[in-house]
Amino acid sequence: QVQLVESGGGLVQAGGSLRLSCVASGSIFSLNDMAWYRQAPGKPRELVARITSAGITDYVGSLRGRFTISRDNAKNTAYLQMNSPEPEDAAVYYCNAVIKTSTYLPPFNFWGQGTQVTVSS
Repeated sequence: QVQLVESGGGLVQAGGSLRLSCVASGSIFSLNDMAWYRQAPGKPRELVARITSAGITDYVGSLRGRFTISRDNAKNTAYLQMNSPEPEDAAVYYCNAVIKTSTYLPPFNFWGQGTQVTVSS
């Protein structure tokens, strides 16, 4: 079975930096788009950034270049570099990946369990 595991969350000071990691494992025939989402209490989950298997990225405009998504295909891993986070960036960050698990089955969206990011002023 496919599993996505996030790590790297925790407490970060405003103006500091943090790097989140997402490792995909299991029956992976093709690891396609990967993305980071976040969800604060009482608010809907929102897309932060997305990256294709070829490295093409897309970001939410409000991030204004502070966050960077990247991936290491050899390690089946995606990263989210968070620079100068603000208190409003505090949320549970979730990894999402479009994965084809079989030659004969269509790709499917998988989610990680999330990692908490807390920002202190």
